Amino acid sequence: MAKITLAETAGFCFGVDRAIKLIEKLLSEGKRVATLGPIIHNPQVIEDFKNRGVYIVEHPSEVEKDTVLVLRTHGVTEEVLEEVKNSGVEYIDAACPFVNKIHKIVRDNSGENVVTLIVGDPNHPEVHGIKSCAKGESYVVKDSTELEEILQKNNLFSKKEIILVAQTTFSVKEWQKSLKKVNLLCTNAKIFDTICSATEERQKEAVSLSLKNDAMVIVGGKHSSNTQKLKSVCEKNCPSFLVETKNELYGISFSGFNSIGLTAGASTPAGIIKEVLQTMSEIVNENKMIEEEKVLDSVSAEDFDFAQALEESLNSLNSNQKVKGTVISVKSTEIQVDIGRKETGYIPYSEYSNDPDADPKTELKPGDQLDLIIMKTNNAEGVIMLSKKRYDAIKAWDNVLAAEGTDKVFEGVVTDVVRGGILVLSENVKVFIPASLATMNRNDKLEDLLKTTVQFKIIEINKQRKRAVGSIKAVLKGAKKEAEDKFWAEAKEGETVTGTVKSLTNYGAFVDIGGVDGMIHISELSWSRIKHPSEVVNVGDSVEVTIKALDQEKRKISLGFKKVEDNPWEILRRDYPVDSVADVKIVSFTSFGAFAQIIPGVDGLIHISQIANKHIANPADVLKVGEVVQAKITEIDFDLKRVGLSIRALLPEEPAEEKTEEATEAVAETVEATEEVAE
Repeated sequence: MAKITLAETAGFCFGVDRAIKLIEKLLSEGKRVATLGPIIHNPQVIEDFKNRGVYIVEHPSEVEKDTVLVLRTHGVTEEVLEEVKNSGVEYIDAACPFVNKIHKIVRDNSGENVVTLIVGDPNHPEVHGIKSCAKGESYVVKDSTELEEILQKNNLFSKKEIILVAQTTFSVKEWQKSLKKVNLLCTNAKIFDTICSATEERQKEAVSLSLKNDAMVIVGGKHSSNTQKLKSVCEKNCPSFLVETKNELYGISFSGFNSIGLTAGASTPAGIIKEVLQTMSEIVNENKMIEEEKVLDSVSAEDFDFAQALEESLNSLNSNQKVKGTVISVKSTEIQVDIGRKETGYIPYSEYSNDPDADPKTELKPGDQLDLIIMKTNNAEGVIMLSKKRYDAIKAWDNVLAAEGTDKVFEGVVTDVVRGGILVLSENVKVFIPASLATMNRNDKLEDLLKTTVQFKIIEINKQRKRAVGSIKAVLKGAKKEAEDKFWAEAKEGETVTGTVKSLTNYGAFVDIGGVDGMIHISELSWSRIKHPSEVVNVGDSVEVTIKALDQEKRKISLGFKKVEDNPWEILRRDYPVDSVADVKIVSFTSFGAFAQIIPGVDGLIHISQIANKHIANPADVLKVGEVVQAKITEIDFDLKRVGLSIRALLPEEPAEEKTEEATEAVAETVEATEEVAE
């Protein structure tokens, strides 16, 4: 059984996704858009934008009136950027942040006596832009071999400082070779590892997949440097094929491969990856299980066996076979109906409903009208076999077809947990929900959904195979968005709300307060110092919180959990006035006294002169950490959060001859300790 494994890192990288969304936003605002060169290296994306009115220019002077110019993700040269600024054209720089970072590195570190070395494709627009930022000599090398040649031919390098950078999509393996060459031949090189982290992860995963599988398929533009690098690293380990669309798969022979890895370049849309994956499953493994790691999780063709009966009935029926029947009686194995003909009509229980829990005896009574399909006529016996289940399935399938591409929400019962997802019975049609679209969180157990009623949307239909794919997540996200919008429209700072603790981190607790999450910082969980939020709350706890701050722009909510009445200083004010006596616990020593806990969250200082009614040199000579003693509260400063305590005030008066000596020492110690206490 052939297996297809999709790379987790396949698809748009951050920079490309940012640029595409930027153009989408401009188009949604009704603006005309032009791009300076292709926005990314993917012909399908470019063609889609072209069909929506986005056109490509090579120079700012080509931009038409009332058009926003978008600079491509690969960046532009310094000269071109200056031309754009001077042209007066409205523009937006969609260059990848990682590319802009390299530009800044070269600008800040190059100079008249500095040589800039760029490892990358000399013909790539990104490299052109990087080279234009160099203020002194600069060279572009495509690999470690060329790098070595440049270093050996130019003796000036030994007298000048060198900086080394790489194209963001450069081969990680080749970059490592280049570093070895530089470190071997130069002692004055300043190296900047500028390969995009996403590129590095993508290449590493591609190598790993190519080692584990019999073949690799790489999806992406044939002129994309990122995609070419993926093919290069994969084909060293197994046969590798580069395709731009699903149609190119039909020209590839996959016979003999038991496992195939699938990855995609940073400029490849998720839709194209999905199409390629589905087409591969049909070509390589028709009607067998297909295991993948993304998009549709693990989807097996056998998971869609529910469509077989419907397909057979649709292929064998015509509109003349639809009839209306009136229930005559409900027997133990069949339902007798009158369809207005001389033959007796009957519906076997197996043809009554797709719902396994349906019970004709409780649901039907004589006189009920049913829509039915004629399945078989036996003229010899004078009977007609009918099906309500198949009529309902055809009608429901028509409803499903009409719902594709709309926001219609269906409701159904989860009947099965299958490989890769769940099956939901809705209006007598079973719809497959992939695991990734069945819950809001991937860690949620699918088994918890079994026999529950769920709402979902239709996201994909295969008319030829009578298969429907739905998404519960789409409905949940819609409801979440609605709840969020309502919250932000009505919420006010200072309000008290009830929420549920969703997760804990080292720095706080996240709480669901009705469709939106807010955070209680660890400092807001308790009046006393705690090491982790779990000391106060646990996941699932219902908590009452106060909205401390609302950031509308970033949609962040700060929550408060501590109650004023629980403030230990307020408790101290109420229950422990000056001159009252309390049992206190010794918690630490200093050279000038001992600190003791009065109540959790409030410590007081027992000055060394107030520990005993005689002179002592060290507080530890009299007291022990953890010891509970009685002390008098002699002073409280609520503003500075200080409390003075005295054990001595509760002891008998000391002998007169010792009092004068101790008083003198106490004055000196008090002066010395003042600053330490304040700290």
